[in-house]
Amino acid sequence: MRSDHLGIAVARLDDALKRWEALLGEPAHPPELVESQKVRVAFLDAGGMHLELLEPTSPESPVARFIDKRGEGLHHLAFHVPDVKKELDRLVARGDRVIDTVPRPGARGRRVGFAHPSAFGGVLVEFVEGP
Repeated sequence: MRSDHLGIAVARLDDALKRWEALLGEPAHPPELVESQKVRVAFLDAGGMHLELLEPTSPESPVARFIDKRGEGLHHLAFHVPDVKKELDRLVARGDRVIDTVPRPGARGRRVGFAHPSAFGGVLVEFVEGP
């Protein structure tokens, strides 16, 4: 399993992009809407690592609730896996809590699934399947 990206919750994507692009000296990939998660996201390359900036598009978005409770900041850690469903099933068989029991559509046309933060010491973990 290898890392895929770090997710960062932001109140306003355009403002956050200005800060992160200035820091990294690179433009972000074009923003995209991920309706299944009620967010608008943009990815940045950060020296062999990717950052995903997530802006909620609805007050009911999990990212909106996160920002309301904790403010902007690190939201999740994502790992690339060959098969999200198998990874989620493996966690459930181990007795870990998951948010998703089946993969859902994610950014960049990939299938994703989330483990509950309680499974990893308070860290929200995303599994990403795709190229």
